[in-house]
Amino acid sequence: MGNGIMFLIYALAGVFCLGLAPLFGKAVLNSVNPITAFVLRTMIAALIMGTWFLSSRGYDEFLTISPTLWIIITIEAVLAALLGDLAYFCALKDGNINEVSLIMSCAPLITVILSYFIFNEIVTSYQILGAFFITLGLVLISL
Repeated sequence: MGNGIMFLIYALAGVFCLGLAPLFGKAVLNSVNPITAFVLRTMIAALIMGTWFLSSRGYDEFLTISPTLWIIITIEAVLAALLGDLAYFCALKDGNINEVSLIMSCAPLITVILSYFIFNEIVTSYQILGAFFITLGLVLISL
């Protein structure tokens, strides 16, 4: 399989995992507070990723990352892995799993809009129309 199809396979695997995860998260959040669940999940993920990283000898590249990239990765980590996930866990604890998942599904819309302004990514009229209908659908479903 070429790279053209691999991104689709990875994306679909990611969608499946991200769609399945809230079911387990909600089950845990019935017994513990969001911060405890978030810290535990983060520690488990860090242990798995750290082991994988060390076993793949990825630390050679790790030592050559420029300070600018460290800053960018830090900002991404704070936004996605800290603030975004913590807000998600708090919303999942207090909210309906279906509503929380639907609202969180609007995140790619923010990405598309900002990628146009920050990276000059090409956004077609079909993508804008599709994003509009997806957002409209999510709003209608949440009502």
